[in-house]
Amino acid sequence: MALPIYLDYAATTPLAPEVLNEMLPYFIENFGNAGSRHHAYGWLAEEAVDESRERIAKAFLCKKNEIIFTSGATESINLALKGFLELNPNYQIISCATEHKATLEVVVDVAKRSIKTTFLEVNKEGEISLEELGTELQKGKSLVSIMWVNNETGLIHPISEIIKLKEKYDFVLHVDATQALGKIKMDFSNIDFLSFSAHKIYGPKGMGGLLINDSQKINPQILGGGQQRNMRSGTLNIPGIVGMGKALELANNRIAAFNAHCQKLKSRLESEILKNHPKTKINASNSQRVSNISNICFDGFDGEYLMRKLHKVAISNGSACNSATTFPSHVLTAMGMNESDAFASLRFSFGWGNSEKDLEVLFENLGSVMK
Repeated sequence: MALPIYLDYAATTPLAPEVLNEMLPYFIENFGNAGSRHHAYGWLAEEAVDESRERIAKAFLCKKNEIIFTSGATESINLALKGFLELNPNYQIISCATEHKATLEVVVDVAKRSIKTTFLEVNKEGEISLEELGTELQKGKSLVSIMWVNNETGLIHPISEIIKLKEKYDFVLHVDATQALGKIKMDFSNIDFLSFSAHKIYGPKGMGGLLINDSQKINPQILGGGQQRNMRSGTLNIPGIVGMGKALELANNRIAAFNAHCQKLKSRLESEILKNHPKTKINASNSQRVSNISNICFDGFDGEYLMRKLHKVAISNGSACNSATTFPSHVLTAMGMNESDAFASLRFSFGWGNSEKDLEVLFENLGSVMK
């Protein structure tokens, strides 16, 4: 079966060969448990974990002991938000209407426990108001949870500006950095919690992390064994940890090259589609966006219909974690789009595997569908 051209790198990425090569020995040869302290198999596993911690710490400018290994960003977000609020029930939580469902559903869940919750509204570009955030911060002790990069539109939230608000207000900051990895230089020094996944940067699926600032404490959500300083019990996934460390190292070292590669493709995609199909529009076009994500509204068309007809390419109509829904994108409707335009919007996302030839195939396929 001939597979379509992959233009859905915001959903997931293939495992990089360099990452696979580093992981392989820990499946068959060095298969030890890092908790086995009395023989060489355990020592080798522990050394591999420590080396990965070094790589991750370098990528995020954090301390090695601030890294907690998880199964992915969804678990990390749950651990950070629930774990903090269980110890600090007097805090309110402030998030954003366009967050990933992994955050939105946690916020809705903690609200059932009498935690005060606030969702910041966004403008038509998907941008929050720092003034509105400041107003909410005046109301009491707060946990702010916001994504660095929106997974549907590619919008970059002003994390550095939010951090500056700490000079005026006393609040705890959680950042979902999943879509920012490999596109934006990370600096964890003034952030309290940071969540991420490996599979967005050519690392293994089912592997992620949570950075916890030394000054913060959480209530663990998984008990049994006391691993990772009692914050997240369970046998460490050595191949996954090794793979994530290598993937982060590669992504961090290639940020400039990756952005140049993807921006060239994204710019041509958007200019060609706007030129040849005048009724289309780029969602969040006037905001600061990452290099590899473009969300385009094909006015008058149904997105599901377009995806079926664009059989030569693999694209999406929003988050892969929410793709089975029959509702319009909550991100786009929060930006003020009507349901018809939200349903008519498709996400294109680029990666290292894409080239100008892929765009030619897409343009030809799109042209035949939109005649």
